[in-house]
Amino acid sequence: MEIRKVNENKKQFLTLLLLADEQEDMIDRYLEKGAMYVLDDCGVKAECVVTDEGDGILEIKNIAVDPRHHGTGYGKALIDFLASKYADEYSVLQVGTGDSPLTIPFYEKCGFIRSHKVQNFFTDNYDHPIYEGGVQLIDMIYLQRHI
Repeated sequence: MEIRKVNENKKQFLTLLLLADEQEDMIDRYLEKGAMYVLDDCGVKAECVVTDEGDGILEIKNIAVDPRHHGTGYGKALIDFLASKYADEYSVLQVGTGDSPLTIPFYEKCGFIRSHKVQNFFTDNYDHPIYEGGVQLIDMIYLQRHI
């Protein structure tokens, strides 16, 4: 297993990116300014994009694992990689997600705790309703992990 940084042609991983953020123009808002990593284990299995949000906060803007490989530890491996790689530069690893029964428990298992929320983020910023695990995503829930 290898995690490598992607510096060029980040959209070659658009299929994975769209698993975590299903509207391409929203991905375009952070993709080029963010640092992108892919996890390769006999082929790319997962990706993530992180941005510097200032005040010692590194934010995961996008993280996705190929659905055929859910539950294999690839997502957690990426998060642990980020926490280790950036521990000297940042004090907090942050992620914003919908209030979904599929994602919140995953982040909590990875050591994140709820921080704050942005009301109506999904309804105000996306051109269609987004559902995950049978729940419509409305507010952006932020979780943080000290690194």
